[in-house]
Amino acid sequence: MRCPNRSLGPAWRTPAIGKGAIRAAGLAAGLAVWGQAADACRLALVLAMDVSNSVDADEDALQRQGLAAALMAQPVRDAFFASDQPVALTVFEWSGRHHQRMMQDWVLIDSPSTLDQVAANIAVKPRFYYEFPTAIGYALGHAGALLDQGPICDAQTIDISGDGVNNDGFEAADAIAVFGLQDVTVNGLVVEVPEDAILREGRIGLVDYYTRHVIHGPAAFVEVADGFEDFARAMETKLVRELGVVMIGSVPAGPTAADG
Repeated sequence: MRCPNRSLGPAWRTPAIGKGAIRAAGLAAGLAVWGQAADACRLALVLAMDVSNSVDADEDALQRQGLAAALMAQPVRDAFFASDQPVALTVFEWSGRHHQRMMQDWVLIDSPSTLDQVAANIAVKPRFYYEFPTAIGYALGHAGALLDQGPICDAQTIDISGDGVNNDGFEAADAIAVFGLQDVTVNGLVVEVPEDAILREGRIGLVDYYTRHVIHGPAAFVEVADGFEDFARAMETKLVRELGVVMIGSVPAGPTAADG
């Protein structure tokens, strides 16, 4: 199902303006770019990586290397190629309201060599933004715009990772309502850093925050990394589950962090 366009132009600042024209233009652009290649795409997957000012250079390196390692892990590779229908993938880094940068443009993962190349590119991709706040709502809006520019697939998922709560701009729930993400699954990967958890003592926990305010959809879930050193394992687990949900076409079984 094709969702309404989430343009980052004027409609991003005043969402009520020109929705019909934007939807039509976005759909036409998506068809022109992808043509027939996307007809059998089972999932359009957007990975959004937190590079806000709470993520230092060493932690960011663990994220990038961790994502690359997760994409190369055999269970993830098996999940990507368990179906004849490929997955379309794009990756971006995010921090403040207007600070999103592509790490990987849309690519159809139609062969092991393509997945190898994506992992290799991400492993060496330099960080672009530093010292900006955490704008989760804007990150989701940007992810929605990317979905409009990508292929038409059977399902759409946004996978947003982070180590803190929103502190810049509107909340995730507002982005879902305004930018037409109601039919998009939003999953979360929470990075629990012990020092940050101490600072948040007495306030809502990060897993609870993501569960209540970020994830969206009947099969949505939160995966938890025990610090950035655990990012690769958590990303691998999450990707296997996300790809598996699409393959079986049902809500995943078993407990989740969101169930706790």
